[in-house]
Amino acid sequence: MSAHPQQAQEPRLSYLVGRLDRALRLLIEDAVRPHGLTVPQYTTLSVLQRQTGLSNAQLARRAMTTPQSMSEVLAALTKAGLIRREADPTHGRIMRTELTPAGEAVLARIEPLINEIEARMLAELATGDRERLPGLLRSCVRMLSSGSES
Repeated sequence: MSAHPQQAQEPRLSYLVGRLDRALRLLIEDAVRPHGLTVPQYTTLSVLQRQTGLSNAQLARRAMTTPQSMSEVLAALTKAGLIRREADPTHGRIMRTELTPAGEAVLARIEPLINEIEARMLAELATGDRERLPGLLRSCVRMLSSGSES
């Protein structure tokens, strides 16, 4: 007989965050696939919608991927006509990337689906908790990174 009775313990926070990440990725994957996109491609388009003209390295950081993977994502999005890339006028070796009208149109079709997923995720939270959550998550990211995440 053990000296300590079995107690139901709450899962570690890191475990719960991992489960949430996995659940979100699967739902987002299902939402973007019919539009011919992968999750990294959708994430890249979404990042560019919020901030245009980013370099490969900046996009890779914000889309949570490696520079090598980002090169493949950008090639696929360029081939699909969803983004355009131009040399930075002040630094010719840096390519700046922006959405095309076709990229904006595909995002306009996908965003309501992502909004539904996020609303479902937050449905049981009180209004104040829903409002505080983004700031709390940004703080967690900031504390575990070099501060380069946004």
